[in-house]
Amino acid sequence: MAGVVERMGRAGHPPLDRLTPDEAKASYEKGAGVLEVPKPELARIEDFHIAARDGHAIPARLYAPSAEVLPVLVYFHGGGFTVGNIRTHDTLCRVLSQKSGCAVVSVDYRLAPAHKFPTASNDAWDAFQFVATQGASLGLDGARLAVGGDSAGGTLAAVCAILARDAGLPVALQLLIYPGMAAHQDTDSHRRHVDGPLLTKAMIDFFFGQYVNTPADREDWRFAPLLADDVDGVAPAWIGLAEADPVVDEGIAYADKLRAADVAVDLEIYRGVIHEFIKMGRAIPEALQAQNDAARALKEALTP
Repeated sequence: MAGVVERMGRAGHPPLDRLTPDEAKASYEKGAGVLEVPKPELARIEDFHIAARDGHAIPARLYAPSAEVLPVLVYFHGGGFTVGNIRTHDTLCRVLSQKSGCAVVSVDYRLAPAHKFPTASNDAWDAFQFVATQGASLGLDGARLAVGGDSAGGTLAAVCAILARDAGLPVALQLLIYPGMAAHQDTDSHRRHVDGPLLTKAMIDFFFGQYVNTPADREDWRFAPLLADDVDGVAPAWIGLAEADPVVDEGIAYADKLRAADVAVDLEIYRGVIHEFIKMGRAIPEALQAQNDAARALKEALTP
């Protein structure tokens, strides 16, 4: 991991927080696949759109290892609600589908600063409801359903798990990969990793500065699921965290919140790795382990 961080430094690319939002989007996408494993081939890869509540057509991509009617993971990419898209997480979604034997629907929710809070949450929930209620139209089994995401996408997945409980939609698993969970970045791990590696305080401030309308948005549980009134009865969780990551403490805190509500939690903390590590399988063995662990959790939850 230290070698990867050193090579990143030598590459000399400016941090995303020193770019305009459009430049940050382009820079993140350009670098997204550099350390990833080769893209697995799958039987089905199909692009389609989901109607949002305001009529916007949300792009989505379906991955499936066969043409059978399969259980499905609805997946939300990371990127601080500001960068990232279906393309930047294409390899990861392929890997999760191939290794789990399940379908994956990757959702291209709208990004800041053009679309501020709570647009991302609304798009995520609209997409999730579509798959849950109309998945059969895609040849999917909407009754065997998981929700997941990494970083900001993990935040959206946790939100959808709570909303699904309230709506009576069955969810077999919430798959949370180093998710953002807190209203404010004031934990010990945030203090330890002010300067990263990779994810710095300046970058987090940049992302959230694009996303929130006012500081009050941070106190909404859809921004910070740790603030949810209760999580009783939400889906069981698989939570994968990186040890050397500003958000690790809030991930642990959310696992504690779920366990206190008698929600089953499988918590894995991968030692010596940083935020984004799960997309570094070409260089980091822990990334391959995390991919295998996440896929196994999906398979066990969706194909008992």
